[in-house]
Amino acid sequence: MSLQDWIRRTRQHHAIEHATIHLLAARHPNTPLAGLSDPWGFTLFGNVGEDAVRQAVSDALLRLQAGQSHLARHPNCGTNLTVAVLLATVAAGLGSLVRRSLRERMAVTAGLMVAALFASQPLGMQAQRITTLADVSDRWLAHIEVLGCGRRSAYRVHLE
Repeated sequence: MSLQDWIRRTRQHHAIEHATIHLLAARHPNTPLAGLSDPWGFTLFGNVGEDAVRQAVSDALLRLQAGQSHLARHPNCGTNLTVAVLLATVAAGLGSLVRRSLRERMAVTAGLMVAALFASQPLGMQAQRITTLADVSDRWLAHIEVLGCGRRSAYRVHLE
């Protein structure tokens, strides 16, 4: 598999993971869910049951293939957290450059960090346009493997 294929598949699987989590969250409210994608599929963490995962993945694929690309982005994605950390780090760095009293430097830094955190959610959602790919017309569910993960259920979703 070429690097280009590796990246494309990971982005597609990330989109399918998000769509699956959207659907599972709607069907199982208040159930903590998380996922991690790679070029071969994704791992889903959450106590929802194998049949529910299978149905959600199948529905997610169909809905993405039908053009519901908004399902490819999720507000709780790790990309959003990464953007927040990056912006907060830049804000802290910029605040530390202020050549005034410690009190003024802290006030400027706090203000910059608050602004960074407010900007991080919409910027993180935009960044997901890079980390996900909603065109999944060449992807399909191969099989689901149930993984043991302590008290939480985990499922390895294999895609082809």
